[in-house]
Amino acid sequence: MSCAHHHQQQRAGDYPAQNYGPGKKWIKKLTKDRLNTFVGGHFHDVNLSSMLFVHRLDDSHHVKLHVWSAPGLTKPSFEEAMKQKFKPAKKGDSFGPSWTNHWWKVALSIPSYFEQYERVQFEFDPGCEAMIYSTDGTPLQGITGGYGGDRRVEYIIPPDSRKAGKHEFVIESSCNGMFGVPWDGDSISPPDMNRYFSLASADIVVPNQEAWGLLADFTTLREIADTLPGNTSLQNKALTVANDIMNVFNNRDLSSIPQARKLAEQVFGEGWEKKGEKIYEEGTEKAQIWGIGYCHIDTAWLWPYSVTQQKVARSWSTQVDLMNRYPEHRFTCSQAQQYKWLEQLYPPLFERVKQKVLEGKFHLVGGSWVENDANMPSGEALARQFLYGQRYFEAKFGKRCDTAWLPDSFGLTGALPQLIRQADMKYFFTQKLSWNNINVFPHSTFNWVGIDGSQVLCHMTPVDTYTAQATVGDVHKGITNHKNLESSDISLLVFGNGDGGGGPLAKMLDNLRRTRAASNESRELPPVDMGHSVEDFFDTVLKDSNAGDKLPNWKGELYLEFHRGTYTSHGSIKKGNRKSEILLGDVEHIATLASLYKFHNSDYVYPKSTIDDCWEKVLLNQLLPGSAIGMVYKDAEILYSEVRKDGKRLIEEAFKALFPTSAQSGPGSIIAYNSTFFPRRDVVKIPLKGSASRLRSQVVQASKDGSCGYALLDGTNGGHISHCTGLFADCMPVSAFTNGTDHFVLRNSSVQLTISDGRISSLIDVELGRELIPKGQTGGLVIFDDRPNYWDAWDVEIHHLETAEPLKFANVSVVAEGPLRASLKAETTYGNSRISVTISLDAIAATVKKNSRSFFVFDAEVDWHERHKFLKFEVPLDIHSESATYETQFGHVQRPTHKNTTWDAAKFEVCGHKFADLSEFGYGVAILSESKYGFSCRGNVLRISLLRAATAPDADQDIGSHEFSWALMPHQGHFLESDVPMAAYLFNSPVYVRYAPEDLANFPLVQARPLFTLHGAHNVFLETIKRGEDDKFSPQNDSSPTVVLRLYEAFGGHARIKLKIARHFPVVKATVTNLLEDEIEDLQLLHAEQAEDRLTSVSLDFHGFEVKTVKLTLGSFAGLKEDVSLGVNLSARAG
Repeated sequence: MSCAHHHQQQRAGDYPAQNYGPGKKWIKKLTKDRLNTFVGGHFHDVNLSSMLFVHRLDDSHHVKLHVWSAPGLTKPSFEEAMKQKFKPAKKGDSFGPSWTNHWWKVALSIPSYFEQYERVQFEFDPGCEAMIYSTDGTPLQGITGGYGGDRRVEYIIPPDSRKAGKHEFVIESSCNGMFGVPWDGDSISPPDMNRYFSLASADIVVPNQEAWGLLADFTTLREIADTLPGNTSLQNKALTVANDIMNVFNNRDLSSIPQARKLAEQVFGEGWEKKGEKIYEEGTEKAQIWGIGYCHIDTAWLWPYSVTQQKVARSWSTQVDLMNRYPEHRFTCSQAQQYKWLEQLYPPLFERVKQKVLEGKFHLVGGSWVENDANMPSGEALARQFLYGQRYFEAKFGKRCDTAWLPDSFGLTGALPQLIRQADMKYFFTQKLSWNNINVFPHSTFNWVGIDGSQVLCHMTPVDTYTAQATVGDVHKGITNHKNLESSDISLLVFGNGDGGGGPLAKMLDNLRRTRAASNESRELPPVDMGHSVEDFFDTVLKDSNAGDKLPNWKGELYLEFHRGTYTSHGSIKKGNRKSEILLGDVEHIATLASLYKFHNSDYVYPKSTIDDCWEKVLLNQLLPGSAIGMVYKDAEILYSEVRKDGKRLIEEAFKALFPTSAQSGPGSIIAYNSTFFPRRDVVKIPLKGSASRLRSQVVQASKDGSCGYALLDGTNGGHISHCTGLFADCMPVSAFTNGTDHFVLRNSSVQLTISDGRISSLIDVELGRELIPKGQTGGLVIFDDRPNYWDAWDVEIHHLETAEPLKFANVSVVAEGPLRASLKAETTYGNSRISVTISLDAIAATVKKNSRSFFVFDAEVDWHERHKFLKFEVPLDIHSESATYETQFGHVQRPTHKNTTWDAAKFEVCGHKFADLSEFGYGVAILSESKYGFSCRGNVLRISLLRAATAPDADQDIGSHEFSWALMPHQGHFLESDVPMAAYLFNSPVYVRYAPEDLANFPLVQARPLFTLHGAHNVFLETIKRGEDDKFSPQNDSSPTVVLRLYEAFGGHARIKLKIARHFPVVKATVTNLLEDEIEDLQLLHAEQAEDRLTSVSLDFHGFEVKTVKLTLGSFAGLKEDVSLGVNLSARAG
């Protein structure tokens, strides 16, 4: 009994018998709100903020500053700046204006007693961006001034300098913020070109490292309490510990800080901090969240290219510094162009980055030249993005990228999966579709299957951003927002400040360590892991999903339901891109022939370096959305101008090597070079004044004033040379007539267009007698209100379609009456703008295909001075179809014309390239474009978008003069039976007209058999001819040259073709390669020795939209002229 009585007393002692206290019931909401008062704010002088620094020195004895301001907007190098005369400066000084650069020499005198402290820093806050250099010119780290979340103003003074008591370094500050200099603080507003900044701090500071550690502890605890849902154990624990920390903290007692930090171990685990990066080795073996540092830097946006170059150096030097302090930190970065800038402008930093690449800490991704727009570049341009990107990475770092990387592109063409695979990659990361403003994209990890059937393993981070701040909320969202956990339960956390650069900060890496520590103690947080690459993540997904077999598929384009106005904004840039892409294709084609034949210049060498330079400029400019500040487009226009100048020069040099110099006087003839691989006829305008009057006999039709004429050029023999001829029997003479008031007609025996009362009232297929415009409807120019909900230059909203205002043509007149070309000129005005359109019809069909119809060309000259208006051209059609067809890269895509679902309704404005088509069985009508990318087809109304008028971020977007063209093309048969893609090619690629001497007809290459012809299927197009990337380009060393051809299937079906190669092209080997020109498969060469058909051929099989690259290795060109001559004679005999 006594023992039992003793035990009962002992238990009773554990729990008092009486209780007179109030109890511990809390008001949870008030406790959470209390946490807001622990840092900064109204109580900053008594809360933790008052304890963050031990010392701060800013007097002239300890901090000596001298400054030199670079003149204007110049951006001198470190070496140039150090030669200048610096003047004394001090904290509080003002400097500017916007975009100017200022260099600071800093000399610190550090008190000896500072050696006792764990860390001493220099705090430099210029209110803008800056970069710290060593005195030998090595960039050390970036600075971001101001008080935003991207603030980084501390520079850790090296221990040896603290010991020595002095430290000197250099700072370059640039008068722009991370997001430029918006005039009213809204980041997308136009820049304030006269912003001045003040040096807010230039101080030697001693941080209280324990206090900063407590700040990081408290931040993570608070994030846990704010993030975890409901009323969970860990959430409550984090909240109570944070509350206890506030109770223990005493700003008059330094010892309270370690006491408070000890409390945090209840959540993070005992002794967690001493484990450092090894905290990731504890807990679960398989983490669900894979952290990777990243710094998205728009190659130009709210700042010009020159500022981007500085942002790259600032951001990447900061990451190298963090790698040295946080062994687990891995940083991934794309865009070969940015690496090249670093190599050219900051060689010491490039070497530091290169070393980190070799150490496996600085990861190359993307494989492309820039993070390009993925809607508007041509298929060949996308191929070059990968070709130039991957070759650069391989040349400089000895490795290629495995993962394509486009996190911020405004939609993604369905051609990309094939191109990614052919660029030696199989993984793809993006996330922009999380911005959809109508539908939620249904997948996070999936197989993205392109229009040709190629697939890439795609991950769209559930965190829904590529600029995550590495918060607990970000980590948690990586699982709770994952849309297919049933097939893959891991996510990428792509963290770091971005768009304007910066990248991860130390506080982000500290927060991730604490988050992992907390997840090691509790299963309520998904574990985050560090120290791996993006490829490691994808390799794991690939393995866990049984090579993608367990994943959902998404087929076709990844259409972004947002930023649809970017297909049209800044029309001059779209035009510069299209014209440059085509020009460079022509340069390569003609220069390839010139480098091999050299008939008139034996020293001619393929101008590879200049072509590369031009392509790099075009690829750089493929930030095509038109949503940047005006400065960017001034730079882009200069680059396009340089490409245009160099391209034209290179073509002329190549022509001089191929053909005799054009005759300046004496007898001769008009010829033209056809740079496409389609037979064609063309009507070309020829000047007839002055010395050109001798050409009058070669034109079919002269203008009324005799100043110019129209010649008919025939290139239907399949070669590249078109000759001047008279009207053929199958030509369709054209006429233009009017009733003298408001009724005008353009007509030939193929088609007819009527303008009545200023609108297109009739479009007739004359051969079929079919009216194509429904009764009571009209076509023509139409203008809409264009007031997006926020993103001005980016967006056009669905409600703009409710504001249509048709424009009427006025002052219509007949300016050409036929028989070769008939034209009407019409004008209209709207607001402060004037629009002049010349509508022309030629006596030839769009192509040489049987039953091809003629098309109507609209040449517009616009003096545009509107604000928030959208100009389009529309035509209503008596055609019923549930879908319209638009050209995309290396193929086409069909999109709905109806609104059955919200997915259908979302596609009210879409991207197309050279054509948009509405077809039904037996007939269709297409709009062809030579520089526009925005289209729409709602119901039976087909539209092309012409001009917008946004005011942010460029206040003067598209204001001024524009010249552009489009065409209206009826065609017999459904699109899949039509010649629309061929006609669109020809519309975009005019012939090169030359005046040739009389004996040119006797010159071998003019009449020789075409070099390359395709036989067996009309749906395969030869897109590109160029020299091989690994050829040696010099007069002394051009042995075993190679020629690369790129072909693709254009209609979406299978094909087997024979690629026939002229006998005078000595092919000894043919191989299929990928885009990088790695040889994949040898092709069998077949030689036909019959006298009338001495050709070499290879057979090629295609599936729908397949792209094939063929590399031809050539043998000796000895006896070439005789072979070409033989080709001429054979051709003449056969013909």
